[in-house]
Amino acid sequence: MRRRKVDPLRIDKFLKVSRIIKRRTVARSACESGRVFVNGNVAKPGREVDAGDRVIVEFGNRTLEIEILEIRTHVPAARAPELYRVIREDYREDER
Repeated sequence: MRRRKVDPLRIDKFLKVSRIIKRRTVARSACESGRVFVNGNVAKPGREVDAGDRVIVEFGNRTLEIEILEIRTHVPAARAPELYRVIREDYREDER
C-alpha cells in the first residue's frame, strides 16, 4: 500500500499530535506568547510546518529543540515520538 503525502500541518496541531504539548489550546497559547520557534523565527499558532523543520519550544525551566521527521494528523500515543527527533533538551535551575 502506498503512503499518501500529507499536507503541512499547523504548528499548534503538530505539538498536540506529537504529544510534546498535551492540549492544543496550551500549544496555541505557547505560540501566542512567543515561546515556540520554527526554523529560528517566532511561530504563530497557524504557522504550517513540514518534515525537516526545526522547532524550539521554551517551557518554564526547559527548552526542547526538535526536528520534524513526519507529519501525521493522528497517531497513537505510543508512536508519537516517531514524528520527531530530539536535537537538544536543556534544563535551567530556578533563579531566585
